[in-house]
Amino acid sequence: MTTDIIDSISDLEALFGTVGEASVRKEVPYLHPIYRRWIEASPFAVLATFGPSGLDASPRGDPAPLVKILDESTILLPERRGNNRIDSLRNILSDPRVALLFFIPGVGETLRVNGKARISVAPELLASLAMNDIQPKCVVEVSVESVFFQCARALKRSMLWASMPAEALEQVPSAGMMLTALTESAIDGIAYDRELPERQRTTLY
Repeated sequence: MTTDIIDSISDLEALFGTVGEASVRKEVPYLHPIYRRWIEASPFAVLATFGPSGLDASPRGDPAPLVKILDESTILLPERRGNNRIDSLRNILSDPRVALLFFIPGVGETLRVNGKARISVAPELLASLAMNDIQPKCVVEVSVESVFFQCARALKRSMLWASMPAEALEQVPSAGMMLTALTESAIDGIAYDRELPERQRTTLY
């Protein structure tokens, strides 16, 4: 039996110590006006869901504000054109629990929203969230249960908003390179990368 694995809440809490007052008091069960201001400045979030096939975390982005705040308990997230895998939406139908992590470029803090979601195709909602005169496929309506901000340590450690050196960027595989490797060259990655910018431009919404 190993003693190197933490397998109890008491051992875990002993490892990290007490929670500071600020860390406790920053969490509220609704969209406080100060949190509302933060979310309205955010153009990007990661949506986390859980379903029969497991966990999913996927990006969502639009010009800020990414979401529409209906009231202090409700967030509306438009579901734009994508790859049609609809992993997040499948999960929501099975388990409505969701989590959103909001980012603002250049800001170290992030904002976390937990709640329960449902999928709406109400015509008035779709029309109100149109972008470039194109309506979203549907709207993820999140009933807020918990909201709090995350301190900037993770983003500072990662230097997320700093520019990567050119030589480092050159080592990052492109979308086409990854598809070529994963399909054993069944997909022409060079052609895929060449056509991708125009395809993204014309199919963004």
